[in-house]
Amino acid sequence: MQHIMSIPALRDRIDAILRRAGMNDIQARALATVITAGERDACKSHGIYRIEGVLRTLKAGKVNGNAHPMLHPGEGPIVRVDACGGFSSPAFEMGLPVLVDRARRLGLAAMVVNDCTHFSALWPEVEAVTEHGLAALVMCPSYASVAPAGGNRPLLGTNPLAFGWPRPDRAPYVFDFATSVAARGEIELHRRAGKPLPEGWAVDAEGRPTTDPGAALAGAMLPFGGHKGSAIGTMIELLAGAMIGDLTSPEALAHLGTTTLAPMHGELVLAFSPEAFAAGRPGNPFARAEALFDAITGQGARLPSERRFAARAKAEARGIELTEAEAAQLQRFLDLGLDAVG
Repeated sequence: MQHIMSIPALRDRIDAILRRAGMNDIQARALATVITAGERDACKSHGIYRIEGVLRTLKAGKVNGNAHPMLHPGEGPIVRVDACGGFSSPAFEMGLPVLVDRARRLGLAAMVVNDCTHFSALWPEVEAVTEHGLAALVMCPSYASVAPAGGNRPLLGTNPLAFGWPRPDRAPYVFDFATSVAARGEIELHRRAGKPLPEGWAVDAEGRPTTDPGAALAGAMLPFGGHKGSAIGTMIELLAGAMIGDLTSPEALAHLGTTTLAPMHGELVLAFSPEAFAAGRPGNPFARAEALFDAITGQGARLPSERRFAARAKAEARGIELTEAEAAQLQRFLDLGLDAVG
């Protein structure tokens, strides 16, 4: 049996669950918004599936559900927000207006979010920047769960990387992917469904290739593209970990002590003004970008996120479809709060 909920209704339900678990208004609303966005866009690995991990991390005392993010003073191109031990989403929301203003005035700006717990996809943040006519690049480490190319033990994080380009009067060009072959949440969903993994996704605790999701979670995922994904993942450790004075993935795992909770580390958000970069040069950067996108789709290829945007349009028109089990789980979380998780 399918349950249909409007987007605002699902957001309010998740918000109520998080408040029931003891989170303040700032934290609960920001998280409810990003979790709902995942479900709205049919990204099940970043939708209501994530609520349980949020509650477990709260119950373990590894995140401050009552944190109030703090914006550091300054007027330069680096905007620094201290999440104060809370989740990343409220800190991002606080820093976004300042990041947009600096990028418009200076041509480019960077937002550093420190001391945050991260659990969500990056594309909501990329899209939030593109809504202001800016291009964006967002990245963060995770906790050690990926073996470097040629290695056999967890060292790198899944280390997602997202990019967005604004497109006037239409959805932006957006990609968001883990630098591992798949997001860790995808492996967990395979485990819950009793489905084997595709070959080449992971190795077990002894470094042997495996298609068993449980063995993969106890072992290590592999980087996409071999040494290429490994190099990009390492770059993210450097830029969004060491460079911003926050934890790398091995340090985040050591701090957390487990891969069953949401990791604490930092995040780097870069914003660019296409007009500022193209100033004095022939052609409009947005028109030239559209010519490139038309050439791609003209060959029959699709742009990234098109399926996600189609799912969004369907959800906006008809509501979000939840299974009976998902609806029951939401009610259980609302009834029991932190007692709903072990």
